[in-house]
Amino acid sequence: MFSYLHSAVDYVTEPIAWALPFFGLFILIEYVGLRWVARHHDPGSETGRTGASLRDSATSVSMGVGYLGVAGLFHAASLIGYSAIYEAVPWKLAADAWYTWLLLFFAVDVLWYAVHRFSHRIRIAWAAHQAHHSSEHFNFSTALRQKWNLWFETLAWTPLPLLGIPPWMIYVGFSLNLICQFFVHTETVDRLPRLVEFVFNTPSHHRVHHGSDPEYLDKNYGGILIIWDRIFGTYAEEKQRPTYGLTTPVGTHNLLRLQFHEYISIAGDLRRARTLREVLGYTFGPPGWSPTDGRDPS
Repeated sequence: MFSYLHSAVDYVTEPIAWALPFFGLFILIEYVGLRWVARHHDPGSETGRTGASLRDSATSVSMGVGYLGVAGLFHAASLIGYSAIYEAVPWKLAADAWYTWLLLFFAVDVLWYAVHRFSHRIRIAWAAHQAHHSSEHFNFSTALRQKWNLWFETLAWTPLPLLGIPPWMIYVGFSLNLICQFFVHTETVDRLPRLVEFVFNTPSHHRVHHGSDPEYLDKNYGGILIIWDRIFGTYAEEKQRPTYGLTTPVGTHNLLRLQFHEYISIAGDLRRARTLREVLGYTFGPPGWSPTDGRDPS
């Protein structure tokens, strides 16, 4: 297993590393374009409000840089676990077989849907994921506003080595999925052809997902494909421009507060909890759960 680990490490972060220069180029082009458009429209116009904030974009990029360092640590640790699982199962899928890559594509995407939906509905997971939704702008830089706590995501990929998929392929598949998702974080693309909109996650679908409007909350969790949302009843069409950001804005560019403020809120609620139901509700209930909800947090 140790020889396998040594050869697999090279594959863990390669796709993201290759994509970084292109991310930077697209962010720069979009930012310059948005600022030019905002400067030539009335401040109250739709396009003028869209704009871009240099400080907000810098915050998102900084969070992305931090993510790369944290992800490297999580990947190094999880590679050991995935490799142990992969070696334990009697079936092994060939890395050079087309069907292995096809299975990987669909498995990663449906798992992403499940992980993403869980992260919005379970508060302890939302505490990590909310960092990605904290920007009140929506542009390519927002895609880099990533969380630094990857514990649940790391656990969620364990079905993949159980299927016999080589562990190094898991990281490649997930990285490619993230790269594709970068391009849906923009307001500069309106609607795409109907067939594309029906099958794939698009900027229009993902704008809905980042909206804090009541009709847009907890919708459009898909990664590359939007069909999972259509199948499982979480799809919503973009009707009007969303209001981006959290329902309760954080109001800061402090990286540590953006990443960890919800954990602090959970700790505060747990200190005030008086029953086991409240402890479970504040931890595992949906974001915003309160003892008066009348819902069983389990």
